[in-house]
Amino acid sequence: MKKKLKIGEFGSIYTQFKNKPKEAIKHLKKVQNGECLKALYRQEIGFVDIVWGKNDENNRGYGLKHIIEKHGTQIKRLLGYEVEDFIPFAFQYGKIQPQKEKYKIRIASDSHIIVLLTEWKGGKKTLLLTSFAMKKRKQKP
Repeated sequence: MKKKLKIGEFGSIYTQFKNKPKEAIKHLKKVQNGECLKALYRQEIGFVDIVWGKNDENNRGYGLKHIIEKHGTQIKRLLGYEVEDFIPFAFQYGKIQPQKEKYKIRIASDSHIIVLLTEWKGGKKTLLLTSFAMKKRKQKP
């Protein structure tokens, strides 16, 4: 018997990618819809969902679709990473920085930024908003 998928605001809800961000990102890139619950984890933050999201004609949006369309080429060019490799690395090893908005978490390093939302439409939900490369990473000597 095939397991029935739950449908949420972002489309199909996938639970099989808990703490498996690379697999979750690859899956969302393939299906281009839905959300992977608890795909990212960091002790100071807890679990974070990765949503496919959306992007508009002005490259404003959120989620993986937005990251790929607006920042994917930049991430590859500046840092040499595919999005599915970059996001878990940047999430895990960036420094959590203070934010003006209490519903956002910013994780950054010298070369990248990740922004998380901790609220969605008035409810508690932590999800990946955006991520991008700022400058070329330093090469080890």
